[in-house]
Amino acid sequence: MSFRGTAEVIHTFIRAFTDHDGSLLADLIADDCVMEGRHPAPDGARYEGRAACLEFCRALAEDRTGRFDPESVVVTGERATVRWRHRFGTGPADSVRGVTIALVRDGLIVECLGYGKTGDEAPPPGRS
Repeated sequence: MSFRGTAEVIHTFIRAFTDHDGSLLADLIADDCVMEGRHPAPDGARYEGRAACLEFCRALAEDRTGRFDPESVVVTGERATVRWRHRFGTGPADSVRGVTIALVRDGLIVECLGYGKTGDEAPPPGRS
């Protein structure tokens, strides 16, 4: 595997969600990765290790009941902040905004924490 910078890793990660292509994730997740989803409130589910994180991300990425729209991506060194909107319906209230904070080391995601601007009103991805 060749070395990838933080921006390349994060942009490929985002593309997996916008294109609903979970296969893009296989080469992005570190063995010791830790991820936290935004659901269930208040702390979100925690996933540890490559297998658990990959399974979590693939399920979200391949979920076609919603749409992930990145609004802003800021990369600084090994850190990235992605502001996004997840749409789960066609109405103006059928979405939730949030942010994901990621840490990339040696071309792999080692930490990815998701936060949303809602409590339990919005369904988690895949459960519209």
